Parts: sequence; C-alpha cells; structure tokens
Amino acid sequence: MTVVYEDNHIIVVNKTASEIVQGDKTGDVPLSETVKQYLKEKYAKPGNVFLGVTHRLDRPVSGLVVFAKTSKALSRLNEMFRNGEVKKTYWAIVKQPPKETEGELVHYLVRNEKQNKSYAYDKEVKNSKKAVLHYRLIGRSDNYYLLEVDLKTGRHHQIRCQLAKMGCPIKGDLKYGFPRSNPDGSICLHSRRVRFIHPVSKEPIDLIAPLPEGNLWKGFGML
Repeated sequence: MTVVYEDNHIIVVNKTASEIVQGDKTGDVPLSETVKQYLKEKYAKPGNVFLGVTHRLDRPVSGLVVFAKTSKALSRLNEMFRNGEVKKTYWAIVKQPPKETEGELVHYLVRNEKQNKSYAYDKEVKNSKKAVLHYRLIGRSDNYYLLEVDLKTGRHHQIRCQLAKMGCPIKGDLKYGFPRSNPDGSICLHSRRVRFIHPVSKEPIDLIAPLPEGNLWKGFGML
C-alpha cells in the first residue's frame, strides 16, 4: 500500500491487488492492520491505534481505500457512504468493446453467499438489490478497451457483475466470465478516483490513485 492522503482525521491509501481490506478466513494480514502499524510507527503511538474501515475493495481490485483515524470521522464517513455522498470512479480494462461508448446500466443483483458471487437480472426479482452505474469508453489499445465507471450504488461485486452482464467481463476476472486469469491473481479493475467533502473540515477532497504496475496499465497511463 501507498499513502495518498493523510490528515488528523482520515487516511487514504492506494491498495495493491493482493491485499485484503479486512481480515477474512485466509488469516492473511489485512490492509487495515498494515495501516494501523504504519500509524503506530510514524507517530510512536503506545497501545492500540484507532482505525475505522469505511468501505471495502475486493481483494483482486487495486486502488483507493478511505480509512477514518477518529471515531468522529468514522461515523460521518459511514453516513456519507450510505447517502451516496462519496463519489467513486473506477477504471476497468475489458477485451470486448461495449455496444455503446457511454451509458447507464441498471440491474437487479442477487448475491449468492456460498459462491461469493452476484447475479444480475434486468427486472426486480426476489432478494435483489437495484444496482446503477455509468460507464464511458475512454481508451483503447491493440487488444483491450478502457472503461471509466462511476458507481451510483454500492453492491457486492457490482462493477464486475454488471460489466459481465453487458458482455464486457473485466480482464482476469474468471469468476465473471473472462477466459484467463492474470498471472498475479489480480483483475484489471482499479479504484481510480474518490471525491467527497471532508467529514470534519468540510473542505473538498479529490484524490487520484496511481495506476498499478504492468505494461497493460502503462498503455493507458497518459489519460
């Protein structure tokens, strides 16, 4: 991880595709603990360090993750995420171009806990949640296309599921229909930008994450 922004109340880091945001059954050290250790060492803090998780990124996804350093910031950020006041923009590399270069996708997602996978339907079905995103084609290389995605809702595997439903599974995402995995286990989905009003100072925050290492992303790095 790399620290992109930090003040007294929040810290925003650029997560690599191999890191998990919170602990899970793998027992691997989560990003939240790595950030706590970073803060403990940087400020020579005795005892436990407070760090609040405000949202998550899937393990194979890279990019910006916002943490709260104070309980005041945590409660306000939680509310902001619930109300859609935190604007998140992702970049996704896909093999198939979308039929339209720009559009809004509206689906109804049903999460299967056992499979850790979501399924998209065109109409509302039992136990479904409405999922909305806006996508735009912003780049292309010899073999791939780059989509910019603005999330309007925050559902389980939403971007992965909805792009696959559109016929554009994300490169490396075997779970959602891409034929080959990436060598490092990542998928080509990157949390590129986050915008919100600071929960305490009320100043506007607008952050952009550096792109992951690798020749595929480098081809789109000038955008």
